[in-house]
Amino acid sequence: MNTRTETDFTPVDQDLYAKAFRLLDPTREPAAPAPVPFNRPAAPPVRLTGPVEKTLTDALAFLDTHGWARRTLIHPEGARCSIGALRAAAGARNAAYCDAGNLLLDEARRQHGKRWESIPSWNDSHTGAQVRSVWEAAIRRAHHMNI
Repeated sequence: MNTRTETDFTPVDQDLYAKAFRLLDPTREPAAPAPVPFNRPAAPPVRLTGPVEKTLTDALAFLDTHGWARRTLIHPEGARCSIGALRAAAGARNAAYCDAGNLLLDEARRQHGKRWESIPSWNDSHTGAQVRSVWEAAIRRAHHMNI
């Protein structure tokens, strides 16, 4: 006679019943309320600085650091005219350099009349405060245009 003594039952966790009775015990302390998820408002999208805005900003920072000059690309003491600062900031005559120059000249024409044919001629005919005003306006325009 072959009597099988092994069963196919899954072993029971011996602490399972104790855990169940503790949960059902009315004298136990109430469980802490479940945490409420905190719904954060969506973060505003991160706006990256465009290459034209960066070139203009870097060029103005260059002028602030090294000084602004008239009638020369590079002054012996390191100051530069507007076109010289653009060249220093861009590092090469690339698309950002060209677009930044066009935007700067367009802003110069908006503030000082349409007669200006080039950045150097406009730069040499105005005061430092007037030139800075054009730079700042061009940077704002580049920022709003996201370029």
